[in-house]
Amino acid sequence: MITLKKYAAIDVGSNAMRLLITNIVEQKGKPTQFNKSSLVRVPIRLGQDAFTVGEISDENIQRMLDAMKAFSLLMKVHKVEKYKACATSAMREAYNGKEISDLIKKKADIRIDIIDGKKEASIIAGSDLKHFINSDKTFLYVDVGGGSTEFSIFSQGKMIISKSFKNGTVRLLNNMVNDIVWTEIEKWIKTNTAPYEEITLIGSGGNINKLFKLSEKHQDKPLSYVYLSSQYQKLNNMTYEQRIAELGLNPDRADVIIPATRIYLNAMKWSGARQIYVPKIGLSDGIVKAMYYGKI
Repeated sequence: MITLKKYAAIDVGSNAMRLLITNIVEQKGKPTQFNKSSLVRVPIRLGQDAFTVGEISDENIQRMLDAMKAFSLLMKVHKVEKYKACATSAMREAYNGKEISDLIKKKADIRIDIIDGKKEASIIAGSDLKHFINSDKTFLYVDVGGGSTEFSIFSQGKMIISKSFKNGTVRLLNNMVNDIVWTEIEKWIKTNTAPYEEITLIGSGGNINKLFKLSEKHQDKPLSYVYLSSQYQKLNNMTYEQRIAELGLNPDRADVIIPATRIYLNAMKWSGARQIYVPKIGLSDGIVKAMYYGKI
């Protein structure tokens, strides 16, 4: 006999907003299963407002509100029994972030928790990484978002250290990441990976997921540094329109995929990693598991 629960996670990111609805299957004597039931992604680039002018525009506030009302109805239709909404760097840095959060609670009856970089990294690290980290290997986990990138090191199945940096795809597109930030990231990666003989990357985020899909590799197989580097050159040599028409990228993916690839490549170079695994997990998955296990 099985018990079925339905949880939902809302990720209010800097490049997009996501609603993940998950079926949680409990069966006596067996591990709990987390199966994706529905994933809705809305391309509202909040970071474009937050990082350039310091506030979310009236237009995007309305788009957010409409999206949240839709998410609320979808959760009702799916009979979701528990949900959690978390906002990351764009809402953290917009001076009207708290005001928007209060408005959404009032108008859409969805409460948004604006979390810091450390909390974001810990939630993501709590995603379904057991397949990778429960081994004697050492991994550098890299989650690239629109406003920030979270780095975590796992060794012997345990998280050793984690840090969030204000270096994300939307910031890079707007030339808002200076050399000092890159130097800090390089120093952090080199210092914290130095004690280990061999490092393998685990990448998460919509851009690395898309790059992996384009590779047509089996889910358990990694991408090589050579492959990622060649894809970076290929993407750079294509126009924005070509990336949409020839590669089938969404308009809001076709520009950010290049700076995202640059971050992953640098992380591989500075850690000495030659391979990157892409398990297709992210903040939404982490939120669902954190709710289930009573961690948030």
